[in-house]
Amino acid sequence: MDIRQKKAQLDKEGYCVIPDVLDAETVETVRAKLWGAAEKSEKRGVPTRNIGLDPNEHNVRVFNLIDLDPVFIDLIRHPLATDIVSHLLGGSFLISNFTANIALPGSKSMALHSDQGIVVPEPWFQPWSINIIWCLNDVRAENGATRFIPGSQTVAWRKDLPKDARERLVPFEAKAGSIIAMDGRVWHTSGANVTEDEERALLFGYYSKSFIRPQQNWNAALSPETIAGLDEEMQERLGLGAAANVELGRPLVQA
Repeated sequence: MDIRQKKAQLDKEGYCVIPDVLDAETVETVRAKLWGAAEKSEKRGVPTRNIGLDPNEHNVRVFNLIDLDPVFIDLIRHPLATDIVSHLLGGSFLISNFTANIALPGSKSMALHSDQGIVVPEPWFQPWSINIIWCLNDVRAENGATRFIPGSQTVAWRKDLPKDARERLVPFEAKAGSIIAMDGRVWHTSGANVTEDEERALLFGYYSKSFIRPQQNWNAALSPETIAGLDEEMQERLGLGAAANVELGRPLVQA
């Protein structure tokens, strides 16, 4: 696989699918740990169902994955994932969020949105955020694949969305162990799981330019034990300390 071609596709089309990033054994391990993380979240008093994002209780949402199991730290800083992120956003980026959505049979689609549109106001002329989506099951339309509007990363203003936007949605399809890289400006929604007995588990690593406030306040969300186990690079990417603005290539505040 030529990763340069995948990056070129991301630039041109707003997404790319990279297969076989995780082997089958690792996928099984991560999926088991995800269900363990969901249980741990509930015990902490953080609900995982029907929390205002989804039409019914058939979606399992798990937040703050980084604090729930070390395996998610390994994934959010995976070299291939961060290479893709750096390609689109440049070297100065933050980990904005890391969550999971397990679509169970009977789950339905959420509202159409772009993730960049959630964190910065329009217009959206440049890619300032990106999702790296980890597929823990084979993903297809029937079991709730994320649905997106091809080419919608070029939509700078909400008013320019086509009136038949939902009719233009198509599903991402990928094998378990793949990652899907999606420009933060791409308009999308969760798919409906119309199967009788299949789950569809996805992890969403969301990264943004370093001048954008992260969705998750990691200083408040992470336990002291988790923070103590992070290396300097991870602490920097989570925005856990003071940092100068290096977007212009030099600090704005001189010592």
